[in-house]
Amino acid sequence: MYVSRLPLAKLPASAVTIGSFDGVHVGHQQIIRQLTEKAKKDGLCSVVVTFEPQPREFLAPQEAPARLSSLADKARRLEALGVDYLVVLPFNDRICSLTAGEFVRKILLEALNARWIQVGDDFRFGADRKGNIEFLRQFSFEVADMASLCVDGVRVSSTHIRHLLENENFKAAAQCLGEPYSLTGRVIYGRQLGRNIGVPTANLLLPHKKLPVNGVFAVSSEINGRILYGVANLGPKPTVEDYRFWLEVNFFNFNAVLYGQRLCIRLHKRLRGIQTFDNLDALKTQIQCDINAANQWFEQTTEVN
Repeated sequence: MYVSRLPLAKLPASAVTIGSFDGVHVGHQQIIRQLTEKAKKDGLCSVVVTFEPQPREFLAPQEAPARLSSLADKARRLEALGVDYLVVLPFNDRICSLTAGEFVRKILLEALNARWIQVGDDFRFGADRKGNIEFLRQFSFEVADMASLCVDGVRVSSTHIRHLLENENFKAAAQCLGEPYSLTGRVIYGRQLGRNIGVPTANLLLPHKKLPVNGVFAVSSEINGRILYGVANLGPKPTVEDYRFWLEVNFFNFNAVLYGQRLCIRLHKRLRGIQTFDNLDALKTQIQCDINAANQWFEQTTEVN
């Protein structure tokens, strides 16, 4: 899959869908399957257009919802679904200033060479707020609606999944996502405090501070074809006065060097919230309790293969 940003070279004739696709949940996956099937049938390339940051993060950052997925998470899942191109439009003053007609001409027609467009019936765009599904039908491409999907009688949406995660219903969230809730990042050098207290960790510095959950979790990841289990702290590290948003993972019975690798960490069970400890000895004691709790949960659960 090709990931493109502005300025765009003109693409081959394409089938296009547009949205935030936060989490790429099973409803999104149904949309993407419709997109790729249409592209294959008509000899088009399949294109997903998304925005970074997401529109509400730019327009009203204090009111924007928590992120389910980073751009890297989104790209990983879209590539697995067979999308040819992911086009990332920077949501900024320039994009906001485009009228609906300019967006269609400059982005959809000139840059994306769109022949088929798929959007939701509540999709709106353009500085003049004229852009909607009916507006799109004035142009030369074919326009299709996005269908919604329900699980257990509830419409699947990013908002619903955030609610499930906030209420620690990870099993239901995984059903809506099509996989356990996961976060992706590259392992970087931390302060190596974990190694110094006998608990080596892989440190992933996350790009977004506003996530639907934080705390300590039982986690898993596939590394070099091997499924590893572990315990992770998601959020700041108040004991050492580091308030950036980290995902810090200790894998059980594993000591290989992971610096520079991009890992996908699956969160299965929340064990506790973020805590501040008086000293490193108290932190070390709690980490061992967390490791024991995570090990016990993995031994007892049937939810993880």
